[in-house]
Amino acid sequence: MKNIGILLFILTLTTSLFAQKNGDDVILTINGDEVTKQEFLQIYLKNNNDPKYDKETLDEYMDLYKKFKLKVAEAEALGYDTIPSLQRELAGYKEQLARPYLVDSSKNKELVQEAYSRMKKEIHASHILVKVDENASPEDTLKAYNKIIALKKRIENGEDFGEVASKGGSEDPSAVKNKGDLGYFTAFQMVYPFESAAYNTKEGEISEPVRTKYGYHILKVHDKRPARGTISTAHIMVGATRDAEKNDLENAEKKINEIYQKLEKGESFENLARLYSDDQGSKNKGGRLPAFGTGTNQRMVPEFEDVAFSLSEDDEYSKPFQTDYGFHIVKRLSYEPLASFDDVKSDLQSKVNRGDRGQQTQTSFINKLKEENKFKDKGAKRLDWFYTNVDSTIFQKKWKAPSLDKNKWMFKYNGIKFDQKGFKNYLEENQTRSNPVNLKNYVNDKYKEWINYEIIADEKSRLEDKYPSYKALINEYHDGVLLYEIMKDKVWDKAIEDTTGLKEFYKNNQSNYQWPERIDATIYSSNKKDIIDSTWNVISSQDTLSPKEVTAMINNNSQLNVSLKEDKFVQDNVAYLEARALKVGMNKPYEHDGKYYIVVVNDVLKAGPKKLSEARGAVIQDYQSKLEKDWLEKLRSKHVITVQNEVLYSLGE
Repeated sequence: MKNIGILLFILTLTTSLFAQKNGDDVILTINGDEVTKQEFLQIYLKNNNDPKYDKETLDEYMDLYKKFKLKVAEAEALGYDTIPSLQRELAGYKEQLARPYLVDSSKNKELVQEAYSRMKKEIHASHILVKVDENASPEDTLKAYNKIIALKKRIENGEDFGEVASKGGSEDPSAVKNKGDLGYFTAFQMVYPFESAAYNTKEGEISEPVRTKYGYHILKVHDKRPARGTISTAHIMVGATRDAEKNDLENAEKKINEIYQKLEKGESFENLARLYSDDQGSKNKGGRLPAFGTGTNQRMVPEFEDVAFSLSEDDEYSKPFQTDYGFHIVKRLSYEPLASFDDVKSDLQSKVNRGDRGQQTQTSFINKLKEENKFKDKGAKRLDWFYTNVDSTIFQKKWKAPSLDKNKWMFKYNGIKFDQKGFKNYLEENQTRSNPVNLKNYVNDKYKEWINYEIIADEKSRLEDKYPSYKALINEYHDGVLLYEIMKDKVWDKAIEDTTGLKEFYKNNQSNYQWPERIDATIYSSNKKDIIDSTWNVISSQDTLSPKEVTAMINNNSQLNVSLKEDKFVQDNVAYLEARALKVGMNKPYEHDGKYYIVVVNDVLKAGPKKLSEARGAVIQDYQSKLEKDWLEKLRSKHVITVQNEVLYSLGE
């Protein structure tokens, strides 16, 4: 799909032609299609936080709007809305825009409130897992359930939870080491059923068995504490697992302590992370890690979190400490306590919609639709044919359904009968390669999936009639996509690809692309005066060395000593060069804004025209403007557009 930022920028000029006319005055007509005063006013207010209604402002906005409508009209006339790739793109946007209308809004609101309430506390819990596949047979499911019940009874009879978890009770591989201890977590950091069990179990108690996609769990809740907030950190890590050789552990600890000493002497944390950290995912970012804590999906090992949250100020760093992964120094970058509900509501809404909670809101929505639209199900009586005829080839994407003897309806919805043939086709069309599961369970699950699919498809087909705001938004995206594509073809790409036209435009407008006076210079810079003095001594005494050789000599013990730039500079455009009387040749070191510089002027370049290669970006931009202007002139003669000025100027009344 297109860059959404560009697309949404384009959409600020769009409007909907779907508002009810209801006798509203027409403000604009293009090729016979009318835009009412109310429609225009809605889009005008949408794009102006401080709307003005004077003649000059309204004329200016109407001019932009007319240009937009002309371009969209041309795109439709050229059949852009029939291009398959654009139709697929629009279908994708339509799918996204429909999502908020296909959930139970009251259930959604309830889950958002629940999530925020849970975010106020963090739970410390341990768990025991007995694995069982989501699509396991009833026999295997019962076997797993009985096993988790037996383990729960052992704990209730006095055995230690951690010992039971670590000595063969839990099928979570990490339990051998951590005894099932998960540390502290909060909302969105565990699958929803597990999270709910944790928040609904009292401190010190064992939960009832809870089923997730991983299997059956029991939890022991050790503690509940107020949320600690969200923290952003960077770290330096020297890798060494706790079970590493003694010598390796000692060397790792020595290394982290040496790095700590460099920090204490004032060296840059970010630079030390890049040079020495063993965390390949963060070292090139100066050690920066994803934010973790309340409201995030990110968790760190408990020792790391405890040290990070113990830092009281931004930019404060810890002493070296050890985790299962090695030795660390952590630096606090920023900290945010739990925000107000209003501040995080939008983010929570998005997380609820995306995560496993979202399934609940859609299930509730579908149940309401069933009730409203007289849903009647006879599938239980008519699935026998599928139990008999669906075989294991369906898990290889090779199942070919035999012919049906009869074709009875399986469920009714909104006055429509959905029959066995429809379900058979759904099964054939939605086969995927997967691990085999119990076939009866598979058919039952697919039948429920098919019912939901058909109900949602029916509802989608009615959205534009039920919700004018949705219909308007679809139209905005439709127009925005067409506008993007036709501008790309007629203006943006054309200016780049038409090399002959670009050269001719540059030639005819060369006076617009001029260099001011510049200096061709070699510039050495350093944060330390003694380093820049050493650099001066080297270039003064060893004039046969190239600038790169000088830099290599000065940086022999640290790449941070001196930096080198060789380029052509407009002095007024560079803060540390601006207004300085620089002569050709070496200019003595000077300080600017806490940094030290040596400028060697190789030549003074007089003002003059830029080459096309030097001005290419600006030339392309100006050429695009010319192409667009010429194109719009043609469109004005091709499409009939009329503005009712008396209606336009009455907007503020």
